[in-house]
Amino acid sequence: MDRPAFRPACSARGNALPGRGGCQCGAGRGGRTGQRTRPAAQAGAADGRRDGERDSGRIRRGAGHPGAAARPLRVIPGNHDEREAFRRAFHDHTWLPASGPLHYVDAASGPVRVIALDVTIPGLHHGEADAAALAWLEAALAEAPGRPTVVMMHQPPIECGVPYLDRYRCHGEAALAALLGRYQAVERLLCGHVHRTMLRRFGGTLLCTAPSTATAIALRPRGDARPASHLEPPGFLLHQWRPEGMLTHHLPIGDFPGPYPFA
Repeated sequence: MDRPAFRPACSARGNALPGRGGCQCGAGRGGRTGQRTRPAAQAGAADGRRDGERDSGRIRRGAGHPGAAARPLRVIPGNHDEREAFRRAFHDHTWLPASGPLHYVDAASGPVRVIALDVTIPGLHHGEADAAALAWLEAALAEAPGRPTVVMMHQPPIECGVPYLDRYRCHGEAALAALLGRYQAVERLLCGHVHRTMLRRFGGTLLCTAPSTATAIALRPRGDARPASHLEPPGFLLHQWRPEGMLTHHLPIGDFPGPYPFA
């Protein structure tokens, strides 16, 4: 399966939308749109390879695809990423910190602020919203507590009932929920990791996990379930900021019959 090919296809699908604004993502963010829907930025969890950082960086960034760089790119590491290799792969992206966890704030790309929270643990697959990460997040949120905000992180801090996903969730969920609950302007908590779209209220906001641009993890919500995946249609989420609030669309990637008359 040519999984890297779906990432440029994801960019091309979003770039083909009419108008400007919004954000396409594997874990994303919003921009001012009105009736305009083309993404103002692309955001996602990379979850790249460890075998050879140069090749891995090219896969994450969609090198060689002209549409991949058509919008600002905001990424966070996944559980398969090595932090320093990730930093080197995006060495020209000044929004990434020079050392430590890859937390950052993008407050300049539109009316919606993006806060990236790196909850990955080197060498492990689950995440941890530890005291240091929560202190950093609280300070970032407190800089503009009333500004519409999305927080993105890789591992979701919830259980979904699928045992081989739940053991690799983000721990520290109670403290994270309590923190987010103090900031009502957080419009979304955007996650990846589970390779499925899931929605749940969490910490007073809406938690969304993005669909996969590769294989989809099998939805087997029972205690004895064995890990598996399927070649379901890949997709992404488009988060559109509107005056009345944030609207989220799911878009599949591919060539489909149509358009047909609406009726």
